[in-house]
Formats: sequence, C-alpha cells, structure tokens
Amino acid sequence: MKIVLLRHGKPKVEFAGQVKACELHSWITAYNLSGINGKPPLKSIEMAQNCNAIICSDLPRSIQSASALGIDKILMIDSLFSEAGLPYPQWNSPRLPIKVWAILFRIFWFLGYSSNAESLHSAKQRARLAANKLIKIATEYETVLLVGHGFINRFIANALISSGWQGAVYSSNKYWAFEVYHSST
Repeated sequence: MKIVLLRHGKPKVEFAGQVKACELHSWITAYNLSGINGKPPLKSIEMAQNCNAIICSDLPRSIQSASALGIDKILMIDSLFSEAGLPYPQWNSPRLPIKVWAILFRIFWFLGYSSNAESLHSAKQRARLAANKLIKIATEYETVLLVGHGFINRFIANALISSGWQGAVYSSNKYWAFEVYHSST
C-alpha cells in the first residue's frame, strides 16, 4: 500500500500590502477561496497518474491542483484534509505586511495561540483522523494521493509514521512537492 501526500500548486492570492491584524480575516478568506497559478512539474503529474484514488480538501486550491495534475475523477473531497487555519486577533494596530503577520501568528499558533482558528492540538487530532481515513482508502485502492496543504500534510505524515508507515519525517513545503509513505505490513 502507498499513500502520497502532495502540496497544492501556488495560490493566486498575493501577500502584498500592509494590514492591521484585525484585517487578516479578509485576507485569510480570500486565500481560502483562491485557485492556483502555474502548472505542476512532470514528476508530480506522473506520481498523480499512478495513484488509484485521489483525495482533496474542500479548498479550491486543492481541487484545482488535482485538475492541473490531469485528474478527472476525485474519489473524495473532504474538509478533514483542509489546512490548519491561521489565528489572528482583533488588534487595530500596527499595520504590518501580510507575510509578517502570517509568520508571526503561525509561530504564535505553535506556542498555543489559536484565536479565531483551531488549536494546534485539534489540528493534530484531525490529522490523525485524516491519516486513518487515508489508510482505510489505501487498503481498498492500494495507492492514494492526497492533494493537500503544507501543515496538515506534515501532521498527517507524522500520524502515518506513528502508525508504522515508512516515509519522510519532514515533508517539503514547496508547491507541488510530494512525499510517499509505504505500509510496513
């Protein structure tokens, strides 16, 4: 059995401009509704074409990435596989670049801050559920591709490894990058 975790293509949304922390919600909404730019590398297309079941999150960048990979039939689209949300407060100052806020609040999230987002603990629990669902699908279809997202894919990878699967402990954070996990049984 084989499970492939692939990160979606580059989103169409920009990280440009300065905003207050309380304005991050609008940017996060736009990011979650965005599609993708560009085409996948041949290596990613070939990997996707060799999988028997394709799973996507319910975010457009995941579904559009599957389409760009040449996938014409998605077995499942499920929010269980969506990215862990970015927390944000209701601060009215200062104004900082969106990328600075994103990095800052992702660090805060790892330290336990989760205002307006799921907690790190909840995201890891969800990843364990997602890994179990992928394992069940792999049992039936032999090879499964998840067109997912950076952080949730990492957490799913950790859950697979904890369940006895073999593969990379750290997955690449690059768009279109993938890691392959094999059952040890």
